[in-house]
Amino acid sequence: QVRMEQAGGGSVQSGGSLRLVCTGSGGAYSTHCVGWFREAPGKEREGVATIDLDEKTNYADSVKDRFVISLEKGVIHLQMNNLKPEDTAMYYCAAQSLRGPWFDRGYCSRSKYDFEYWGQGTQVTVSS
Repeated sequence: QVRMEQAGGGSVQSGGSLRLVCTGSGGAYSTHCVGWFREAPGKEREGVATIDLDEKTNYADSVKDRFVISLEKGVIHLQMNNLKPEDTAMYYCAAQSLRGPWFDRGYCSRSKYDFEYWGQGTQVTVSS
């Protein structure tokens, strides 16, 4: 059984930084595409940033130039800089299955429907 284990997050003031990490393991875990999503109260889960094994990235406009996603030795990182109150949400890491949409398209989308494996979520709170 595949597990996505997350760590990091917490509370910070506006303009601060936080880092999230996630590791996938177990079962037949293997993927071409991983990413970070977030869900604020009353809103749908949205794709923040994704990355494939060729290190091609895909960022939401709202986080470009502030967030950096990276994949190092199987660990998924999200460095979040210049955080804003509107970044407050529950953050989830995710991975596509090996034969997921990346396999046909050749790129990593930010659609939650393309991702099969999910982390447990970690809260990020940014105060003004």
